Amino acid sequence: MQDKRRAEIEAKRAKLAELRKARADRQKAETDRRQSEQAGPSAARRHDIDDLVNSVLGSSSPRGGTDSTGDLSPASSVPGTPALGRTVNLPGPAASGRASRLSDVGSDKLSLGTGTTLVQPTHSTSGTDHTMERTLSPRFVPDLVDVEQDLFELPKKERVTYDKDVQTAELVIEVVGPSEDEIRQRILREKESEAEKAAHEKALEEESAQLEREIEQEIRELTDEERASIFIAPEFLHFVEQSSKIVSRALNDGYDYIRDYTVGADNGSDDSEGKRVKRVCAFWDERYSKNRSITDVDWSPKYPELSAASYNKNPAALNEPDGLVAIWNLHLLERPEFVFHSQSDVLSVTFSPFHSNYVFGGTYSGQILLWDTRSKHLPVLKTPLSAAGHTHPVYAMRIVGTQNAHNLITSSTDGMVCSWLVDMLAQPQETLELMHPGHNKTAEVSITTLDFPHNETTTFWVGTEEGNVYQANRYDRAGSKAGLNQHDVYRGHAGPVMGLHFHPAQGPVDFSDLMLTSSVDWTVKLWRAKSLAKPSTAAHTVSPLYSFDEADDYVYDVKWHPAHPALFASVDGSGKFDLWNLNTDTEVPVVSTTVSQGALNKLEWDCKDGRRAALGGSDGKLYIYDIGDMAIPRESEWSDMQRTLSGIAGGGQSSLPGVIDADSSRIVAGR
Repeated sequence: MQDKRRAEIEAKRAKLAELRKARADRQKAETDRRQSEQAGPSAARRHDIDDLVNSVLGSSSPRGGTDSTGDLSPASSVPGTPALGRTVNLPGPAASGRASRLSDVGSDKLSLGTGTTLVQPTHSTSGTDHTMERTLSPRFVPDLVDVEQDLFELPKKERVTYDKDVQTAELVIEVVGPSEDEIRQRILREKESEAEKAAHEKALEEESAQLEREIEQEIRELTDEERASIFIAPEFLHFVEQSSKIVSRALNDGYDYIRDYTVGADNGSDDSEGKRVKRVCAFWDERYSKNRSITDVDWSPKYPELSAASYNKNPAALNEPDGLVAIWNLHLLERPEFVFHSQSDVLSVTFSPFHSNYVFGGTYSGQILLWDTRSKHLPVLKTPLSAAGHTHPVYAMRIVGTQNAHNLITSSTDGMVCSWLVDMLAQPQETLELMHPGHNKTAEVSITTLDFPHNETTTFWVGTEEGNVYQANRYDRAGSKAGLNQHDVYRGHAGPVMGLHFHPAQGPVDFSDLMLTSSVDWTVKLWRAKSLAKPSTAAHTVSPLYSFDEADDYVYDVKWHPAHPALFASVDGSGKFDLWNLNTDTEVPVVSTTVSQGALNKLEWDCKDGRRAALGGSDGKLYIYDIGDMAIPRESEWSDMQRTLSGIAGGGQSSLPGVIDADSSRIVAGR
């Protein structure tokens, strides 16, 4: 935009310079014309008349002129005629006749020989006739012979004679100019031409002045009010936000452009590099993260560099939204890529695997919100606050199904499970209220977490505040009805279940019936879910396969690794990130890292290859860790996992540390 405006200003300046140059040229031409007019038209005309007369008459000095008496001589009237003297010397006695003929010719004097002179008759003062004066030289008197002969040959040019009347008439014709009508028309034409020139000059002056005003307007300094109006304009804010994001991504790119690949090459030795985890970054923003805790995290299935974090209320900022969802970018560390607002604390968040722009959130008020990254901060769809949907906090949600048929499954702490169409949140498509008659005060099952087994869309497991895990069905199916399965109770935790996750079942061996749970009783439990084909018809307690008791605080979340069959991670209230490998050790984690001084509330693996883990802390920071080569399983990992499970089952539950005794339903100290 600035380049375009600069080009427009330069074009206007060039046009203004051309106008000024044209005006200067016109002024110079006008000055020259006026100077020529001030020299006088009469002098020019007189000069032209003189040239015309000289061309007709010829110059008087070289061609002859008038004699001493003022009469035109033949030499002056006829070009090429020689001048003659007044005396002509003629030899012999016959000179008088010749002289007489010569006088008729009009010559002044002619010398014929030595001692003989013929004199032209002169005008007498008394007005008498002309007389011939003859003088003969006595020295020599030759015999004269009468001979008639022309003395000279006249030119064959036509004789032209002039008199005063003819010359005056021609001069008058030349001097007299055009007629009065012609002069008047010429004056009118000159006035019209001058008026047109003046109008054209005025138009050019106005255009030049307009260009000067436009240039001054475009390059002038803005006032404070104008500058403030530009800064708060939505278009300007959007431009600055998008441009600064692009610059920040380029600056935050950690690629080493001068890396030497010949140095530090792999020499085949194992330096235990793969057993260490590395912090990639910690996302935090002063405006959005201060005094807030992260309640849930998720990774984008479409863009592996994007992760989402949901936040609760900031009690110190009354004007800020109660709930937030921030979309963070690994290439943009200083601020979130997107920020979404909510009127209530956001307790759960998930990306849609089938719509890359959709982000769903569950709130403390029970509303389900849908944000679109192509829109602004507010949700594009949200559920109504009515009895048809949730009215209690929504701590868990999952999207199940396929591209053409999928649903959003949400659960709240009042035991309500709802199924939604992602593009219609006005009312749930299905509702399911989980009830258990064995509860003392209320039959409601307070759901804190839920998950679906791999490739399962109708049957799911829920963790509750009482510490038990239940299996439930969305629809009636063979041998079981829709709702909670009251007969099978997965009892093992002594406190609320905070995390529940099924094995992803990737690889040659199917471990999709393995389930991990975490609880505030400082333990992580390993379960094997009962087969759906053989539901219990009487009360039956399912005990865990194994218990991991190395935590020093509440274990808030646990997740299987998406690619490695024996790898899982957990986070606890002491800020530790524990990485377990069942094929290596079942007693202690292979890596235990203190990430934060506060609690770590949520954990999620990235969807690409599982190399990175997102950890949400109670300090409002989203930590990204890279586990390196531990994310890459060997081919024998699945068979090793089978042997590990066989050893756990063959060892007996009662002999395992920290395992619940099924008969007494109490925790056995295993430390």
